[in-house]
Amino acid sequence: MKRKLILCLMWCATGFAAFAQTKSNKIEFTEYTLPNGLHVILHKDNSTPNVAVSVLYHVGSKNEVKGRTGFAHFFEHLMFEGTENIERGQYMNMVQAAGGSLNANTSFDRTYYYELLPSNQLALGLWMEAERMVGAKVDEVGVETQRKVVQEEKRMRVDNQPYGTILENTFGLAYTEHPYKITPIGTFEDLNNAKIEEFRDFYKTFYVPNNATLSIAGDINIDETKKLIEQYFAKIPKGTQEIPRPKVVEPAQTEERRKIVYDNIQLPAVIQAYHIPAQGTEDHYALSMLTTLLSGGKSARMPKAIVDKQQKAVAALSIPFPTEDPGLFLTYAIANMGVDVKDLEAAVDAEIELVKKELISEREFQKLRNQMESQFVQQNSTVAGRAENLANYHVYYGDANLINNEIDRYMKVTKEDIQRVANKYLTKNNRVVLHYLPKSAQQSN
Repeated sequence: MKRKLILCLMWCATGFAAFAQTKSNKIEFTEYTLPNGLHVILHKDNSTPNVAVSVLYHVGSKNEVKGRTGFAHFFEHLMFEGTENIERGQYMNMVQAAGGSLNANTSFDRTYYYELLPSNQLALGLWMEAERMVGAKVDEVGVETQRKVVQEEKRMRVDNQPYGTILENTFGLAYTEHPYKITPIGTFEDLNNAKIEEFRDFYKTFYVPNNATLSIAGDINIDETKKLIEQYFAKIPKGTQEIPRPKVVEPAQTEERRKIVYDNIQLPAVIQAYHIPAQGTEDHYALSMLTTLLSGGKSARMPKAIVDKQQKAVAALSIPFPTEDPGLFLTYAIANMGVDVKDLEAAVDAEIELVKKELISEREFQKLRNQMESQFVQQNSTVAGRAENLANYHVYYGDANLINNEIDRYMKVTKEDIQRVANKYLTKNNRVVLHYLPKSAQQSN
C-alpha cells in the first residue's frame, strides 16, 4: 500500500511539473496574412542561434482525383528539382552548404516542407521557399526523374518491405468512397499515365500562396523577418483557380470486413481498423488517450499483457490516425513464433473488451493524464516542432493558439469518456480485420 502511494505521488508530481511548464512557458507568436493569401506565423526563440523555416501546403492525397493518385506525394519530390533560379539538383546542396538540413513529408491532408538553418541564413530559407512557390521546375526532365524515384521508393518501402502494404490494404478495405482509400504514395499506373499538363495544372492549383502557411520559429527579429517575407513572398501572385476540397462522406460501415494478405514474412500479424471521428472533435481526444492507455510505452496494456505476460506477440500497439476527415483507429500485433493468428486476434480483442467493460482505475487514469501532459510538452520542445505545430493548428483548426491550450481538451476527458468511446467506436461492425500470413501458408491452404 505504501509503495502504491509513493508511486501515485511521484506520478502526480511529474504531471504537475509538466502542466506547470505548459502554463508558464506560453509560446508567443505573431500571425498575419499577406494580400496574396499567404498566412504567416512567426515565433521568436533566441535561446539558440537556429531557425526553422516551413511551408505547409493544404494539399494531400485526398485532394487528388480518381485515376490520378499519388500527385501530392510526387510533388513532395518534384519540388526539390529546382526553380528558374536554382539549378536542378542543387536545392539540398545549397541548404547543407549553409550549415542546415531540410526535408518534407506528405499525408492524406497536407504537404509540409522545412529547412533547419543557422539563424543568419534565414534569408536563404525564405528565398528558397519563395522560389519553390513561384517557379518550381515542372518539366519533362524533372517529371521523368521523379517518376523513377517515387516508383523505386514504393518498391523499397511498400511492395518489397515485410508488412509494407499494411496501410495500403487497411485503408483500401476500410474506405469505399472517401479518397482516404488510396494512401498518399498512389499507384504506378496513375503516375505513368499522367501527362505533363496535368502535373502543371496540379502545381498551379495547389502550390499557391492562398493555399499555404509560412511558419517560422527560432532566433529571429520579428520586424526584420516581416520585411524579408514582404521582399520574397508579397509579389507572388495569388492562385487563380478554385482549390478543390473533397466533400465525400464515407458511408457508415454496418458489418465487419476481413481480408487475408500473404506477404514475404515469417511471423503472422493481425491488423484491426475502426472508423473514428476527425481530429479535433471531443471524441478524438478521448480516443487519443485510449490509444496511450493501450500502447503508450512498455508498461501499457497491450504490450504488457500480450507481449510480456501471454507472450503471444513480439509487438502490439494501437494508433489513431489524426486526419482532417473521419479516420481510423488501428490495432496492430505481430505474432510470436508458433502462435496462431486467431489466438493473437482473440488476445487483442480481449484487451479492447476489458476497456469497454471495466472503468480504468484512478491510479491508471492519473498516469495516463501525466503521459498526455508530457507528450504535449515534448512535441513543442524544439523550434522545428513549434513551427510545424503552429502551422498545423492554424490549417486544421483555424486556431494557432491551440499550441498553448490544446492540452486543456485532453484534461477534460474523463475515465467515463474513455470507456464510452471504446464502446461506441471499437465494435466489430465498425471495423476491418486483416490477417498477414507468410506466403508459405498460401501454398498449404
